[in-house]
Amino acid sequence: MKKKLFPIVLFLSLSVSVLSAQNAGKKTEETIPPQNSKFAVFDFEIMVQAMPEYKNVDSLLQMYQSDSLATEHDFYVSEFQRLDSIYKVDSLAGKPKNILDIISNQRAQFYVTLSYWQQIAQNKLENKRAQLAQPLFERIAKAYQKVLEHRKYDLILKPASVEFGSKVDNLFVVVADELHIPLPEQLGGTANNSSDDATNAQDKKEDSKKHEEHSKK
Repeated sequence: MKKKLFPIVLFLSLSVSVLSAQNAGKKTEETIPPQNSKFAVFDFEIMVQAMPEYKNVDSLLQMYQSDSLATEHDFYVSEFQRLDSIYKVDSLAGKPKNILDIISNQRAQFYVTLSYWQQIAQNKLENKRAQLAQPLFERIAKAYQKVLEHRKYDLILKPASVEFGSKVDNLFVVVADELHIPLPEQLGGTANNSSDDATNAQDKKEDSKKHEEHSKK
């Protein structure tokens, strides 16, 4: 019986191997993108920080960090020191244990907050930044969607995922054009020149206006 079964088992094994190889080949062919695939590079976070209005967001964040967060941190330090002092005085005075436990628990809460303050403050700062930058995100999303309606892409990657020399479209430039804003040179734009031109044009406009007012007088 074993001699009769061996060829059958060998045949089934070979058949399974062949089918597996064929399926693997099909999967490989399916995962390889077509030759006419279109790829682009873009990142919302980077684009937001490239927006001219982001300077205002950055300024407000600095104020929030130096005023609100610093004040909040000082409050926690002050309360911890106050409770610690009260606990020591009441302990020496022989206050009841239940009173000391209440003060000790309150002091412990402030201690934990101060211990993790750096992380807490960072989370608060990021939440504030997201709130302030939300209008910019919405503007970019609208322009981005409009660009995608006219340009069909199979895959859009973040800059960190694209190797140097890869053939991909730079959507930073296209979205910036749609938003009518200058773009930093690092993202493929000529923001400095555009900014200078805009500034010079504004200065010329103001000078012309002053000249006209002076002529009227």
